[in-house]
Amino acid sequence: MKAKGLLTQFTTNHPKLPAFFKAASSQIGEGSIIEISVTTAEGKNLCTNMKVRPEDMQLVEELKNLSK
Repeated sequence: MKAKGLLTQFTTNHPKLPAFFKAASSQIGEGSIIEISVTTAEGKNLCTNMKVRPEDMQLVEELKNLSK
């Protein structure tokens, strides 16, 4: 219940993010590369990426279903 309220507040504060995830999730497939980058308030950049493997696809499909 608390997490739902926090998620609602987060999406209110950042309305473009859920739309991005919805659009991106329909494009993710085997061989896709997912990259995450964070820039701290001090300007430090942290970045990582992963290539989606066949064994990742079940989780990707479950995550797609969460946004429906």
